[in-house]
Amino acid sequence: MTTFSDLKRALLLTAVLLLAGCASYSNLPAGTRLEVADESPVVAREEVSVPSLETEEIPNPEYHLGPGDILFVNVNGRPEMGSPIVTSSGGVLGSRVDGAGNLNLPLVGSVAAGGLTVSELQSKLVELFSRYLVEPWVVVEVADFRSQPVYLLGQFRAGGTYYLDRPLTLLQGLALGGGLTDAANLKSARLVRDGKTQPLDIRELIEQGGIRQNVWLQPGDTIFVPDDRNQNVFVFGAVSKPGPVPMPNGSLTLPQALAAAGAGEVRGQLEQVRIIRSLSATRGELMVVDMKRIMEGESLPFPLVEGDIVYLPRSAVGNWNQAISEILPSLQAVGAAIQPFVQLRYLQNN
Repeated sequence: MTTFSDLKRALLLTAVLLLAGCASYSNLPAGTRLEVADESPVVAREEVSVPSLETEEIPNPEYHLGPGDILFVNVNGRPEMGSPIVTSSGGVLGSRVDGAGNLNLPLVGSVAAGGLTVSELQSKLVELFSRYLVEPWVVVEVADFRSQPVYLLGQFRAGGTYYLDRPLTLLQGLALGGGLTDAANLKSARLVRDGKTQPLDIRELIEQGGIRQNVWLQPGDTIFVPDDRNQNVFVFGAVSKPGPVPMPNGSLTLPQALAAAGAGEVRGQLEQVRIIRSLSATRGELMVVDMKRIMEGESLPFPLVEGDIVYLPRSAVGNWNQAISEILPSLQAVGAAIQPFVQLRYLQNN
């Protein structure tokens, strides 16, 4: 038997679908007058942050040789003892440090060069050639730096693989790629180092001079800056179609997102809608929104922003830890697509 409570809930959920059509109340009959409170439906709000990369000490400015580097070695001005001087087109051939970090030269054979500075290798070669020559002089120069790559992916004007020839900061690394395009999503930038994803708050670095974000790059680092064209929010919980919901023209309200995810087909706790919002790669907000107040015309539809995680509980949720434990499997399923803030705060810490 249908109770009044069930009927009321059905009417409320039907209102979700009506509100999904637009962010106003244009679907109400002509002449209807509603008193809409000029206050947010947010019941609770908490700002949280995750640690970004720690600022390291200034690295040693001297370059350390490694596999792939091409060196020009001049021994007593005699090309047959060191490296060929020039090619037919005028470029330096040089001698390549092999994958084991060794440099192969006439007369002295294989020389361990990996991990040495240019001056250290030069002194080592003087000692080796002294076995065959009287007071030899040796000059070593790096003809092509190839052992310390960094990868710039995404919305760089000139992305690709670059090679460190000296210590560089993140800001200097961004300059290597010619800066960022207008479509760059600064809020979602990330750095992949040693197989781990770290947040990069490029907006804070560029717009606010956030020195703590200007970390030193390390060989093998990947900087990834996605675009903002495919904007989504993610809806989970008591919905029939959980997952990403597109934001047409970058605009979407909470009622629209819930309707698109099929909130009207599953019973949920509308008074306790949870939203996880990334403000940047390292900062975010946890919000509890009373959806019933919106549906009953007591508050305007709550606007969402790109990357919001919306969770409609099936039953009353005691605290955020409990909410996260329920949403965690869904977050893990779309982990590569969500904001770094959410990834770090929940996927790595739970």
